[in-house]
Amino acid sequence: MPQITVTVDGNTATTEGTIIRDVIKNKRVVAARVNGDLVDLSAPLSDGQAIETIDLDSDEGVHIIRHSTSHVMAEAVKLLFPDARPTIGPSTEDGFYYDFDRAETFSSEDLEKIEKKMEELVSQDLPFIRKEMTSQDAISFFREKGEPYKVEIISDLGDDLGTVSLYEQGTFVDLCRGPHVPSTGYLKAFKLLSVAGAYWRGDEKNKMLQRIYGTAFSSPKALKQYLNFLEEARKRDHRKLGRELELFMQSDDIGPGMIVYMPKGGRLRTLIEDFEKKIHFKRGYDIVYGPSILRGKLWETSGHMDNYKENMYFTEVDGQLYGIKPMNCLSHILIYKSKVRSYRDLPLRYFELGNVTRHEKSGVIHGLMRTRQFTQDDAHIFCRPDQLIDEITAIINLVEEVMAIFNFEYEMEISTRPAKSIGSDEDWEMATKALMDSLEKKGLPFEINEGDGAFYGPKIDVKIKDAIGRSWQCATIQCDFSLPERFDTHYVGADGGKHRPVMLHRVILGSIERFIGVLIEHFAGAFPVWISPVQAVIMCITDAQAGYAEQVADELRKNDVRVELDVRNEKIGYKIREARLQKVPYMIVIGDKEMGDQTITVRERSGEQETMTLAEFTAIVKNAEPVI
Repeated sequence: MPQITVTVDGNTATTEGTIIRDVIKNKRVVAARVNGDLVDLSAPLSDGQAIETIDLDSDEGVHIIRHSTSHVMAEAVKLLFPDARPTIGPSTEDGFYYDFDRAETFSSEDLEKIEKKMEELVSQDLPFIRKEMTSQDAISFFREKGEPYKVEIISDLGDDLGTVSLYEQGTFVDLCRGPHVPSTGYLKAFKLLSVAGAYWRGDEKNKMLQRIYGTAFSSPKALKQYLNFLEEARKRDHRKLGRELELFMQSDDIGPGMIVYMPKGGRLRTLIEDFEKKIHFKRGYDIVYGPSILRGKLWETSGHMDNYKENMYFTEVDGQLYGIKPMNCLSHILIYKSKVRSYRDLPLRYFELGNVTRHEKSGVIHGLMRTRQFTQDDAHIFCRPDQLIDEITAIINLVEEVMAIFNFEYEMEISTRPAKSIGSDEDWEMATKALMDSLEKKGLPFEINEGDGAFYGPKIDVKIKDAIGRSWQCATIQCDFSLPERFDTHYVGADGGKHRPVMLHRVILGSIERFIGVLIEHFAGAFPVWISPVQAVIMCITDAQAGYAEQVADELRKNDVRVELDVRNEKIGYKIREARLQKVPYMIVIGDKEMGDQTITVRERSGEQETMTLAEFTAIVKNAEPVI
């Protein structure tokens, strides 16, 4: 065989081999990149190639491991349940899934069987073999195998496709671009997690399939760490804690994506909303309120009818079409237009805790995190172009202050113009530059999220990180030149002429529902004292102290301390345990000594306790409130 020369990770190598694997010495390499394209190690070598290896511990390596594991899972399913028809099985940020069309539902016992069969396939170290076929041959191949979903995928790719790639391992053949690990023996650490329903191609008009979720890592240690993380996440699940702490509920009688706040949850929401009103009043915002339904013509003017209609609900009143608002901006624009504005009036900052309704697909609804009706801490700022940077900077400052109060770390990203949008290129460029300049002025790093802006303008998205490292999108700052143009808003400038204001859309917490959900999981239900729905439970040791316990409760309530009274005929240890399960910050224990001395014994969630006066305890609670 003639020798050829290639470079591997920048180092020159000479070989008589024919495939990339022949020049790879590192056993932990799972794939390679050649001329920017990811390829299998079985890809052919050619003289002068520049090869970049993909280690199994790298992000790309783990992605390939997960995708390969999904193929092994599909083979195991087909061996155990021949009636199951495979559809697609991609890797995801945290693992992989594969969707199957099967009449019977996969059970938890089935998952155990599938996982055991996967282990057998891994132990056989079966090679992943890439094959290419013409699209027509591939259609015939999968039609003969009784796999209509693969046939549909290939058919939808078009007649001019030419060839498609297939991967075979053991008895299983799948339509796939690849690449994959060289053999199943590379897949040492995986776990099947759950089964859920999923519509074919995400369309609720299509057939419901069964989606098996799993995860895979490059090592058993990494898998164990992730499973420990999942267990911690399960303990913090806001849906579970929401029920246990009696914060909120959902009901099939009401419908999916709708939240009912119970008394403690209603109190928590009120505390957060009162906090928001204070910080906005102090920073020059005016509180306004708009209706929930507005005439359809307004939504046509705004561009929502052309760009957001599928996310909205509509109704008819007196023969006219009305849109149920998915956002609060239109009412705020009309407030601005209610009278002539001077350049001296600007900026104007309108704030609304506005209820909005959006048509979310049932498959994405998730507790408080994704609902169909929610409340936004929404504000719209109308300013002159020369005020724009200062106003954006002030919003960023407010975000920083609020996130510090709630003890959240965060990252920034700028989302740019999407394919479906309104406005001129020039306006989008100015708006995007203003957002970038504001972050750079603050010295804050940011990522670019291409094409994920709102249809009317680019935005800064703030991703907060919770106590176990998960990222949640909350605050948003959107810069909008388009809606002021569409609604012909203006102000009278110093020159006496009409000028167009710039409009900033922004939320700080975002959806109040989502933020409460994040708070529940961040603090595992043990809220800081200042937003705890119940700050203290007062409990007496015997019935003899019940009267004094009621006096203590009355006095604390007069001082705005949120308390509950437990004078049940139960042992004190039982009462303390119940209060701790409810994550209450303080338990006030009252016995004969406390009653005689007119004091209270305060026990913290941590177990520490101290005897003090009511005034001393009230001061402790008040000092826990944030300075805003």
